[in-house]
Amino acid sequence: MAEEIKVGSVVRLKSGGPHMTVSSVGKPTYSDTMSAWCDWFVQDKAPWKKDQGVFPLTSLTLIEQ
Repeated sequence: MAEEIKVGSVVRLKSGGPHMTVSSVGKPTYSDTMSAWCDWFVQDKAPWKKDQGVFPLTSLTLIEQ
């Protein structure tokens, strides 16, 4: 049985992108789709900057740990 995405999981968008850490899982007020709130870091010209977003669970893949 495949592991499920949960708080603390490391995930990535199926289309690519950075590894992200799941901080919450649920349904946003604007959608009936189960989603994950994710945090990740990006490096601009300055030091690393934290970014975040909400993604449908169906768009994410669980990273093996």
